[in-house]
Formats: sequence, structure tokens, C-alpha cells
Amino acid sequence: MVTINQDACTGCGRCIKDCIAGTISLQDHKARSAGSCLLCGHCVAVCPTGAVSIPEYDMEDVEELAPEEAALETGRLLKAIKSRRSIRSYKQMPVSRSYMELLLQAGRYTATARNTQGCRFIFVQEGLGLFKSMIWEGIGRILNSPDPGPAEPYRNFYNAHQANPQDDYLFRNAPCVLFIAAPSTIDAGLAAQNMELTGTSLGLGFLYNGYLRRAAEMIPEAREWLGAGDKPLEACALFGFPDVTYKRTAPRRAADSVFH
Repeated sequence: MVTINQDACTGCGRCIKDCIAGTISLQDHKARSAGSCLLCGHCVAVCPTGAVSIPEYDMEDVEELAPEEAALETGRLLKAIKSRRSIRSYKQMPVSRSYMELLLQAGRYTATARNTQGCRFIFVQEGLGLFKSMIWEGIGRILNSPDPGPAEPYRNFYNAHQANPQDDYLFRNAPCVLFIAAPSTIDAGLAAQNMELTGTSLGLGFLYNGYLRRAAEMIPEAREWLGAGDKPLEACALFGFPDVTYKRTAPRRAADSVFH
């Protein structure tokens, strides 16, 4: 629930105007909260005196914003987006836990439908060797079963890996894998995009991997090991430090757009 410090509240009404749930009202020139709340935090963010808090959350995590800190330089941001490439060649060096924590911050602060904050972020690095074994063994087991249909798209990848273990099509020898388990595909996709942009600022490269996501979903022991719980794996990306340097942006088709 939302708590409003009556001594700090000036009755300015900004939290009332910005409350999407309509649960804040002005009483005796002070803001008061009552009723069902989405806990979106808009009231906390908009209050000029810091009078609003949400005890369910860690309020120490809230940061003050100076105007210049909230602004992004449009040209640099757009160039970062335009220069984004899918990375399929990685340096054999680990990604630090501190970098992963920064990716996690970007993911958990991404908007979610109705503020569900339902994404689970799963990082695989130290246990990657074990996870790879589960995936390849699981694919082989399904391919050799009476009903290999679910794994049929992986047959060529599997055969190539069996012939040469260095042929690592599913993992591309990346040092890390990120899975996002979520009740919503859109929530997972938005979080993945923000995490990739943050990773780009750290010098990391990403490759979204639908093949690996589907493989993890169809192999029960792999899914259980990941710890996705009852949430479907909605996004998957390989990431690490790129072993390739791009000198310019790549061309694109003209935008398919409509302006009314």
C-alpha cells in the first residue's frame, strides 16, 4: 500500500493527478491513499517533497533525479540502436557479476503490463557446461524417441555437434546465456531490449536465440535446472564480449510506416 507522510505532504495534488488507479485523494489539504493500488510508484516519483513511500518495496532503491540525468542525447542513443548487431563470435572471457547486476537492474526496471513485475531473470555462466550437456543430451534423447517431432528442427545441429563438439551452433561458444521467464511475451521482450542496450554500454554483445529457448522448454530437466518455475521461458539471449568489430551501421530497407 502507499503511505503518505502527512507532515511532509504539501497538498500539491501532483500524486492525485498522476495516479492511474485513482486511489489518492485530497482530504484537509493533504493527500491520502485508500483502495486497491497497482503499486506502480508514480506517486513516489512525482512527489516534490518525498512524502510518499511504498513499504512493500525497498525505498532505499529510489534515486533522486536531476533534470540533466533524466535526459538522453538523442543522436548517440539512435546511433547505438542503429549500430546494434547480432553477435555470433565471442571472446573466451567471463562476464563479471557486477556487469550482470547492471543488466538485471535494466531488466527489473522495465515496464510490465499492469505493473506485474513478473519477469524472472536467469543468468547461466558458471553452470554453462552442465547446461549445455543437458540440452544436447535432451535433444538426442528426443530425436531417438518414437516421436522425434519436437526435436526434428535440431537434427542437423545435433549431428554436426556429435561429429565435432566444437561445432556449437546453439551456444556459439558464448560465455553466458540469459533467459527471461515471464507470464507475458511482451514483458520479456521489452526487458530483453533494455538489458541489451545496457549491455552495449558495457561493451557486451547479444544474440537472441529462439532455438535455444525452445530447446530448454522441451527438455524437462533443463527447464527445471534453470529454475523458471511455472513461468514460460519467453526470451533467451547469448551474450559476452564480441570477438568481432563493426566499423559502420548496416543498411536497412526503407521504413514501412503510416503517418495520419
